Amino acid sequence: MAAVTAVTVLALSALSATAPSVAAAPRTDTVQRSLDRLVSADGLPAALASVTTRDGRTRAYVAGVGDLATGSKVPRDGQVRIGSNTKTFTAVVVLQLVGEGRISLDDPVDTHLPGLVRGEGIDGRHITVRQLLQHTSGLPNYTKYEDLQPRPYAPRDLVDIALRYEADFDPGARWGYSNTNYVLAGLIVEEVTGRPLAQEVDRRIIQRLGLRHTYFPAPGDATIREPHPHGYHRESADGPLRDITEMDPSWSWAAGQMVSTNSDLNRFFSALLRGRLLPDAQLAQMRTTVPADYFGRGAGYGLGLVSRPLSCGGLYWGHGGSFPGYETRGGATEHGRRAAHLAVTTQPTDKTVTQRLDATVDEALCR
Repeated sequence: MAAVTAVTVLALSALSATAPSVAAAPRTDTVQRSLDRLVSADGLPAALASVTTRDGRTRAYVAGVGDLATGSKVPRDGQVRIGSNTKTFTAVVVLQLVGEGRISLDDPVDTHLPGLVRGEGIDGRHITVRQLLQHTSGLPNYTKYEDLQPRPYAPRDLVDIALRYEADFDPGARWGYSNTNYVLAGLIVEEVTGRPLAQEVDRRIIQRLGLRHTYFPAPGDATIREPHPHGYHRESADGPLRDITEMDPSWSWAAGQMVSTNSDLNRFFSALLRGRLLPDAQLAQMRTTVPADYFGRGAGYGLGLVSRPLSCGGLYWGHGGSFPGYETRGGATEHGRRAAHLAVTTQPTDKTVTQRLDATVDEALCR
């Protein structure tokens, strides 16, 4: 493994020739230096970022190597698994259906999924759609209790896993992050529309915004379609990095299954905050938050949307995502005027490294 580490450090900031519409960053750029440090000092295989300025220009950054086995370059603005950023896409579809009068945020889950949500301290007649989207339902998080193997899962398999465990708290009593909430939100979309969630996300968001490098993988699709850095995982803090790029992502479904690029995420969150995806009333609901220090000091959670304070004043809005092999951070400022997203190719186990990822996003949005 020492040879791999040497390749990682020596190949800092290799640039690919892909995505010509995204400009490369100069070596003296502060964001570039932050990515270089994440690789050289923190030992991450690769880091890549995209920053969109007020005038709509986007600059791409890369550091490290895209494949530790070959030492290949990091694809500039390459695709990554975006994890829980998927939740924002799911929430937007639900809120579009609210705007169309087909769902109410105060509907009990049982209105759309009668009899499905039952368990110890769990009753879908007393949990609302709003509580699903805001993580105030009290439903147990199925990924917390089960070590899910990379195999195909149906969404209801995931719900069944969650319902083996008792409720974390009474609905509305407090905030608690649970992937189960978004699996149920996705099932509600399918019940109301009569179409697969992936089709609704594609039709209502991806095609509408022209997100050419974003997609919802089909069941059993373990690959990443376009140029991408490989994703890695360590079983222990001092263990070797293992390539886990190819994986069936169905265990995360509406909570975390999607693939995208940093620049597409910039476009998505900017468009959302500019009102291009939701009516004003639904966007206001989405931005109504409860405290969620899980995402950092001063963070709030709306309906699939996270607010975080900026060091230069004000807030930025996004989500972030963790998926085996990848970690993403980022968002857009008020009204979507600036946007930045950062991805690294292993999930940091050191909290200080994660804090440095957030600090890099803050730096990009504040300068």
